[in-house]
Amino acid sequence: MSVLNDEPVAAEDAAVVETDILIIGAGPSGLYGAYCAGFRGLRVAVMDVLPQRGGQISAMYPEKPIFDIAGFASVRGRDLVDSLVAQAEAHGTRYLLGHRAVALDYDGDGLPVVRSDRGTAVRAGAVVITGGVGTFTPRPLPAGEDFLGRGQVYFVPDPAAHAGHDVVVVGGGDSAFDWAALLAPVARSVRLVHRTARFRAHRASVAKVQALGIDMLTDSEVSGLYGAAHLEEVEIRHRTTKDTTRLPAQTVVAALGFLADLGPLREWGLTLQARRIAVDTRMATNLPRVFAAGDITDYPGKVRLISVGFGEAATAVNNAATVIDPEAALFPGHSTEKEN
Repeated sequence: MSVLNDEPVAAEDAAVVETDILIIGAGPSGLYGAYCAGFRGLRVAVMDVLPQRGGQISAMYPEKPIFDIAGFASVRGRDLVDSLVAQAEAHGTRYLLGHRAVALDYDGDGLPVVRSDRGTAVRAGAVVITGGVGTFTPRPLPAGEDFLGRGQVYFVPDPAAHAGHDVVVVGGGDSAFDWAALLAPVARSVRLVHRTARFRAHRASVAKVQALGIDMLTDSEVSGLYGAAHLEEVEIRHRTTKDTTRLPAQTVVAALGFLADLGPLREWGLTLQARRIAVDTRMATNLPRVFAAGDITDYPGKVRLISVGFGEAATAVNNAATVIDPEAALFPGHSTEKEN
């Protein structure tokens, strides 16, 4: 059963949680880190501000294929998350979903204590931050957000919800082209609107949309949204001629990018580089017993791929294990050597 098709996992509101490793971020790196901790026999808790597991994949592109996961020529976002969740839960993982990590302190024994915005305190032997790019907020549609939730969306978690619609996708990046291609088979029509004739999207993505015959309106912008209870029409304005055209639309996908913010993490005393957390080769931060992995980290030669995040999560968790227990071995052994 797909975890993304179920109700969101219930968040716990215990006043105090005791664990060996607290992972902040339930995206791919965090979920794999939870598996690595469980594999070592460590208690692990995962905290995330979102109400479901999977991070940006679940929130932004659960239906899109991902092509850079080792061993998979292509894997759908939600299927990857389902597999990571099953892998983590094989050894037991406690989830604190819908909790934003807001404060980090240390107790009298020098152990980190992370407090959430819901009043929960997590006392851990070590903390691993895997929060992706931090909190991400969609850039608003300049025409306004009066129809947000009534036809205007930022994400397309379920393409079937837009079946038979006239869809207008706004943006020129990879997400805009991915949404357009994803919706083309189910929508009545799809148009892509971008303010210039140059696109940020990969050329292969542009070629795919062109091959699908999707109408691309360049040097244009959405200047108005119209309808009663639900979106019915959009107004498109050419940026040079100022001419306007009204088109039928029951869905507008605003794919204009996101504003990333580390939020409360900025106040924890972490060393930051370009709004990301600086780490060493052990994935250790400058703070005692605090590690980081995934897109939120920075170091010379950093490559931001999901596959890289998996390796960083394993490195962070296993180094954290030796901090929790100085007699523990860094290398946990091969999974093939363990009995099921």
